[in-house]
Amino acid sequence: MAKNKPYAKKLRLMKAVKSNRRVPAWVIQRTKRNFTRHPKKRSWRRNKLKA
Repeated sequence: MAKNKPYAKKLRLMKAVKSNRRVPAWVIQRTKRNFTRHPKKRSWRRNKLKA
């Protein structure tokens, strides 16, 4: 990817990085393990972004 990228694209990529985290431990604890997996979790190898 190019070193110089548009600011809007950079923001989208930053949002994707931030959203691609695991579910916090306190959420798992609070929901009694009903919510252990993140439904929007993305793997860099499997799912590509439309950024």
